[in-house]
Parts: sequence; C-alpha cells; structure tokens
Amino acid sequence: MLAMKKRIKLRTLLVGGLITLLFVVLVTRVYFVQVVHADFWLGKARETWATSERIPASRGTITDRDGNILAMDAPAYTVAINPEVINKLKIQQQVVTSLHSILGKSVAGLQNDVSAKRENGDFVVQREIRSEGWKIDKEIADKVAAFREELQKQTEQRDVGIYLMEESKRFYPKNSLASHVLGYLRKDGEAIGGLESSLDKDLRGEDGYIKYEKDGRRVQLADGEVDYKPAVDGKNVTLTINTDIQYYIEEAIKEANEKYKPKSITAIAADPHTMEILGMASYPDYNPNEYWKSSSQANFYNHSVRQLIEPGSTFKIVTLAGAVEEGQFNPNETYMSGSIKVPGYTIRDHRREGWGEISFLDGLKYSSNVAFVKLGYERLGSEKLMKYIKDFGFSSRTGIELPGEVAGTVDFFYPSEVATATFGQGKVQVTPIQQVAAVAAVANGGKLLEPHLVKKIEDPVTKKTTTIQPKVVRQVISEETATKVSEYLEQVVSDREIGTGKNAYIEGYRVAGKTGTAQKVVGGKYADDKYVVSFIGFAPVENPKIVVYVVVDEPDDPYAGGGSVAAPVFKKIVQQSLRQMGVLPTASDAETSKDDGTPRKLSVEVPDLSELKVAQAGTELKQRGLPYEVVGKGGTVLQQIPEAGTRVPTSQRVYLITEERKQMAIPDMTGLPLRDVLEVCSLLDMRCVTEGEGYVTSQTQEKLDGETVLKVQLHPPGVRAESEGQTEDGSEEQAASEPAGN
Repeated sequence: MLAMKKRIKLRTLLVGGLITLLFVVLVTRVYFVQVVHADFWLGKARETWATSERIPASRGTITDRDGNILAMDAPAYTVAINPEVINKLKIQQQVVTSLHSILGKSVAGLQNDVSAKRENGDFVVQREIRSEGWKIDKEIADKVAAFREELQKQTEQRDVGIYLMEESKRFYPKNSLASHVLGYLRKDGEAIGGLESSLDKDLRGEDGYIKYEKDGRRVQLADGEVDYKPAVDGKNVTLTINTDIQYYIEEAIKEANEKYKPKSITAIAADPHTMEILGMASYPDYNPNEYWKSSSQANFYNHSVRQLIEPGSTFKIVTLAGAVEEGQFNPNETYMSGSIKVPGYTIRDHRREGWGEISFLDGLKYSSNVAFVKLGYERLGSEKLMKYIKDFGFSSRTGIELPGEVAGTVDFFYPSEVATATFGQGKVQVTPIQQVAAVAAVANGGKLLEPHLVKKIEDPVTKKTTTIQPKVVRQVISEETATKVSEYLEQVVSDREIGTGKNAYIEGYRVAGKTGTAQKVVGGKYADDKYVVSFIGFAPVENPKIVVYVVVDEPDDPYAGGGSVAAPVFKKIVQQSLRQMGVLPTASDAETSKDDGTPRKLSVEVPDLSELKVAQAGTELKQRGLPYEVVGKGGTVLQQIPEAGTRVPTSQRVYLITEERKQMAIPDMTGLPLRDVLEVCSLLDMRCVTEGEGYVTSQTQEKLDGETVLKVQLHPPGVRAESEGQTEDGSEEQAASEPAGN
C-alpha cells in the first residue's frame, strides 16, 4: 500500500513537472513571439491584413508639330470568365459559340478556357480570354455586355461568369499614318519599334500603388496604416512631323507601289535648315492598332534608317560638291563622253556610245558616269573624295531618334572601286536618312545637321519642357559652293530637253535635284534587270523649305529609272507640301504662258472689294484670274473672304458677301481652307462641325441635338499637275562595265 502511494506521488510529480515544463516552454515561446520577435510576426500579420493595389501611370501622348494626336492612351476592356459558374449553370456551349462570334477566338481555344481546372480538379474561378479578349475596344465590349445580359435573363442569375475589366491601351488615331516612325505598344505593354521604343523611358512614366490594412470582410480599417505612392505619368512628346506632309508622302508612295509593285518604296521629307523631319514613310507598312494582323516582318521594317543601298547617281551630288569646293569643276569645260578607262576597268555611260564631246554641266544633266569619274577619280583623288564622303556624314549614324539605325560603309582601295564610288556604286552602302542629311547640307549653305524627329518633350507633372534645337555637325562646304551646286542641280530639273530630272519640274518654283538608277548585286554580280531607282532634291532653290528623297527598290518595270519612276513621286510630294506650307510661286516665275501664249499668273493678291458693286468687284477679280461666288442677293459687297491683301493661288475662290447673315444662303465652300470655312460659318451665325484636315471636299446640313449645323468634310489638298506636254523619259541606266582587273 505504501509502495502504491509512492508510485502515485512519483507519477503526480512527474506529470506536474512535465506540465510545468510545458508551461515554461509555452511562456518562453510566447515571450519570444510577442517580445523578442514581435516586429517580425507583426509584419507577417500585416501582410495578411494588408492589400495592395497598383495605380497605373498614363503613358505620354505623341503629337505632331501642330498638336494633332498620333498616339495616346484610350479606354479598353479585358474579357474574363468564371469556368466554375459557367459549368454550374451549364451554359458552356452558349458561351463558347457567342464569344467565338464576338471575339473571333477559336472554338477549341474557348472550350479550353471554359473547362479550365486547378491542380486539385476544381474549376478555376477566373480566366482571361487571351489574346482576342484582351484590351478590346468599347464597341466589342458592348457586344459582350449585351450577351451577358441575355444570359442573365435566361438563367435568372446575376452572376453568369462573364466579366469586363476596365483597362487602357495604346491607341493610334490615324491608324497606319507614320507607323514606322511611331512603332507600337504590345498588349502586354512592351514598346516595339519606332519612337515608342526609343523614347519608352520618357513615355512610360512610373506606376504608383496604395497599400492598406483590411478586416476579414476585406474592408479597409479606419485606423489602419496606409502606404501610398502616386503614379507619375509619362512625358508628352511633340514631333517635327507635319501630318499633312506625312499624308502626302504616304499617298504618293502607295500610288507608286500600285503602279510599279516594288519590293519597297521609301520617302523622307525634311526642313533643310533645321533637319526637322516633316514626313517619313516606307511601304509596305502596318496599322499599329492591329499590329498582329501584319503577318510579314517586311511591314515593320523601317527602310529610312535600316536599308543599305548603293545609291547610284544621287551620290554624284557629293562628288560634285567636292569638285566645286576644290575648284575642279568648270561647267563649260568639255570632255569626251561614252567611256573611260581606269587600271583594269572600263566604265561606260548609261548611253554606251555617249553624247560625244560635251560640257561638264551637260554631263551632270545627262548623268554621265564618265564626267564624275574624271571629277572624282582623276581630279579629287581617292583621299579627298573619301574626305568629302565622310564629311557629308556617310559611314556614320546620323543620330536620329529612331532605333536600329545603321551606319553603312563607304570603302575603296582599288582604282576601279574609287571610280565607281564617284557615281554611288561599288563599295558604297548608305541609308536614305544619310542621303537626306547630305543633300540638305547643300540646300542650307553647306552645314551638315543632325536629323531629328522630336521637337519637344514636356513633363506633365513639373511642366518642364525640353526643346530640341538644330545641331550642326560640321561645315562641309562653303556657302558659295553650296549656292553654285544648287544652281547646277536646278538645271538637271529645269532643262526640259536633256535634264534627267525634268519630270520633277514644278511650274512656278525653282527645283534642284538629281536622279539615281543603281544596279543591284545578285549572286556577286550586277543584275541586268534589278534596280534601285531614286530621286532627291529640294525647293525653292533660292530659299529651300523642303528636301525630299524617294527611293524605289526593284520596280516591276524593265525601263524604270530614277527620272521616270521616282521623280514624279518627288514632284507630287513637293508640290502639295509647298502649297500646304504657304510657299507661293516665286515672283520671277509667277507668270507663265497659257496654251495660246498669253501670260498667266500662278498667284495674286486679293484686292479690296468692300463697298464695290457686285459687277465691278467681279470685273476686278476676273482681271486677276480669280474665280468668285456671290453670297446673298444684295448689289454691294459688304464683306469678302479671303480678306483684302491676302496672296492666294489663282485657283482659289473669293466669296463676295452682299447680305446680312440672317438672310444669306450657305455657299458652296468646296476647296476652301479651314480658316475661311470658319469665317464663313461665323458670318452665317451657324455652328460648323468639321471632320478631317486640309480643304473642303463636301458639306451637308444636319441636325445635331436639335440644332442645325453645317457638317464639313476636309481632306489634305492634292494639287493637280499641269500637263507639261512631254513624256516621262528622264530615266537613266547604270553603267555597263567590263570586268574589273583587280
């Protein structure tokens, strides 16, 4: 009995000891948790209580030089589904069929989405419809919402497992316009190509966030901690691009593409005094709003900065400038055309028999290779020729803000390589943007400038604006030399008999330029049927406002040349651009002859017609060759549009206002610029709604919110070229040469 009591007492002590030990361990553990490691565990708890929400930054806008938006953020929606709910309601097939119709995603892909399960075999509760349902437009989102409403009525359930999440996406209001300049933003936010990529750091901004503590029902705690970082929106970028000129370029190269079916066609327009790019385009192109629809990588290739070509005879401008600067070019000096021998090589003119003994100026007009071999190879020599080539910026990147620019190479050693380089073939590989910068140096008085597409960058938060100023790289030739070269190049265009650039002639303007037709190398040899044809020039010669380069790669025409294919494209772009820029025909060439030999002015100053009788005002306008329209039934001119003293083309209509606004009928304003349209609408006391840019193509009266408005459709102007009574035979062939002996 005593032994049993001892055992019970021993067990009691043992159990008590264990309990005491456990209690001590527990207290110690609590102490360590609540005191020693309190901060650590409090942090873990807060992670459980806390939630975080991202505050997305708005990407900066991209606008043209006049503030027209080219790229911006726009509302978008992402479609998500709840497979668990959809399968519970047994509406899988309806969802698949309808979303296939609305979004265009494959039936198989949607079936995978609606049956998606987790690892434990349960249906997932949310799945985005990628990529067809990702960042869709409101129009498509509305169709999804309408389908969801149908299901709600059918199932009598509020939650049918289809959701629309509000987001934003990159939107390009002008679609494919300037697509190679802009690049695009993928749906996942990655910037691809163009300025979207190269300026991504400026445009992107920085996302913010808000972190707060919540209770079990996910409601924010009133006294909980809040950590907030505001989003910093991206910077807004203003480009040097002129949207109208960009449009002219794209329309002109598309038209040429349809006619000649080349591998590619590229055009660049710039202000030669600042090297601001006014327009830049390549074809084929793409729509950055629907980049995934362009299956070929060729559509995304920016030829302006990445294409390496043998430029052909447009490169003769460099040789000519160097020869003039060194005093080696006498326009009246003669030479024997046809062919010339250099060690181990014979170089011929594109007209193999030549033109006999001709002047060097005529050699320029004919685009004689022999003339330039004499100037560059014999007179300048390889060292000086290379110096001018490098000084004009070849073999170096220009520094334009676009990604992927290549430097090209110009290298020669053997006499034959030096000789062919004088007319832009052989060891000569250049980019279109290098060509533009080089010829702009001739147009602006000899200064090589760095080309740029960005005019200014503005921080929307600090309002600080960084303006990009013209940057002079170096003085290549003297101003005097530049003037002489410009005048020589003008004769390539103005000589309507032998000038290879005569198809670039624009009535009323002095145009300088040069054609180029370069054979392409195929299999290590020059092909007889594959060419790169081009034209580069500027206008007006006396005060150049625009330099344009057009290059067409492998036009589908055996007789294609720079003069016949590229020069007319150049002419169309420059003619329209000068009008858009307000550059009227020069005074020295303002009068030309009509078919009957009588003089005809291309532009005139509008006289002051106020208070004149209508008949008298009409006579004044007829004498100046201006069409006019009388607005109202009065007999005296009360007001006129355009106002007195305005200089206008002789094709522009003048409006004679003869009645008070309440009594006037709406005149036909076809062809009128926007500023005059708004003035007419102001006189009529009528609200004017405009669509597009440029000049009026149509007008209609419509009801808008119960109010009568005048809806006016505008379109960038296209100037009809006057018939010049000649065929486009200004092409040139490239040299057919004997094998090199090096």
